[in-house]
Amino acid sequence: MKIGIITDGFRLPLRQALQQAASLGARGVQIYAVEGEMAPENLDSQARQDLKRYMEDLGLEVAALCADMGGHAFTVAEDNPRRVDRSMRIMDLALDLGAPVVTTHIGVVPEDPKHPRYAVMQEACRQLAWYGEKVNCRFAVETGPEKATTLRAFLDSLGCKGMGVNLDPANLVMVAGDDPVAAVHTLAPYIVHTHAKDGVMVAYHDPEIIYDFFAEGGIGDLRLDECFREVPLGQGSVPWDKYLAALRDIQYDGYLTIERETGDDPAADIQLAVNFLRHKLA
Repeated sequence: MKIGIITDGFRLPLRQALQQAASLGARGVQIYAVEGEMAPENLDSQARQDLKRYMEDLGLEVAALCADMGGHAFTVAEDNPRRVDRSMRIMDLALDLGAPVVTTHIGVVPEDPKHPRYAVMQEACRQLAWYGEKVNCRFAVETGPEKATTLRAFLDSLGCKGMGVNLDPANLVMVAGDDPVAAVHTLAPYIVHTHAKDGVMVAYHDPEIIYDFFAEGGIGDLRLDECFREVPLGQGSVPWDKYLAALRDIQYDGYLTIERETGDDPAADIQLAVNFLRHKLA
């Protein structure tokens, strides 16, 4: 397995963040590609070649791009044509940069396949899976809001090979209250990328409420610190030895991409995470 870093965690301009990732010994990076300089419409063919060459000179490759557009993801039928098209353009960008994976949150998958939202999400994800299969890029759903068994049933229902999973063990622990070790085996055929993140659940809250909170920009009286806390790698509830052993069991050899979304000194926390993973992988 290889160590990657989400560049946005450094809170630096892109090229400075890439330099920082390389200096910490990462082999790959994940980059948000929704807005700003990394938005597909802001990178013409020459700019894509230049960026890829810049990363290669630093000894980096793109492990994945992130296409998370926020809001209600793919749960609102009238929003989906625009979101699906934009996601496809991000897949095109990923391929130009040498990345075979694009990750995102798709919204909360209902446990009941008869729920009206289920079919809406299926239709959008089938389109993305078909396109991914056509261009050889996996569109990977990030774990978190639903149990791994629910996500597996949803992915199986699509009947397409272009959909994958970005397994985030901390999201499973913090929000879904699910076992990330069991999730590895449940989702094994679909795992194409993983996040190295840690956290603790403070108190269980309905994931629908939590993800609506994010989608609506914090509307309501929910306090996230009363729900869960993201913490530095190795200091939370993810059982790293068992989790990494499970990934080895399924012969996963892709990226463990460090994600640090909180904290006063993200660079220090990312360095700690690199050291932690090096020790565990040694």
